[in-house]
Amino acid sequence: VQLVESGGGLVQAGGSLRLSCAASGSIFSINAMGWYRQTPGNARELVAIITSGGYTNYVDTVKGRFTISRDNAKNTVYLQMNNLKPEDTGVYYCNVDLTIAILRTRKDYWGQGTQVTVSS
Repeated sequence: VQLVESGGGLVQAGGSLRLSCAASGSIFSINAMGWYRQTPGNARELVAIITSGGYTNYVDTVKGRFTISRDNAKNTVYLQMNNLKPEDTGVYYCNVDLTIAILRTRKDYWGQGTQVTVSS
């Protein structure tokens, strides 16, 4: 199983970015999908999560600005980030909780990370 992220970059405060994370490989089913953020010297923190049933949850600092969504046909999760602020800067990682085909074992996978930099 492989996760490939895209969509990071440099943007001015108030701007928008859209992150994507596509899962591929021997996947039986995908459970929760989420986005995490990490800044230097800090632990990775959950930014947003979406369950297989479409339930979403966000860290308070991004509520009303970020939207997580998923396309189950494409095994892809998105994070639409609007009204970006300098404090949103960090490396964003997607995380996918899925069941592997054949063995039907459940496992967590991480994307490679994509840098988001918001300038003031």
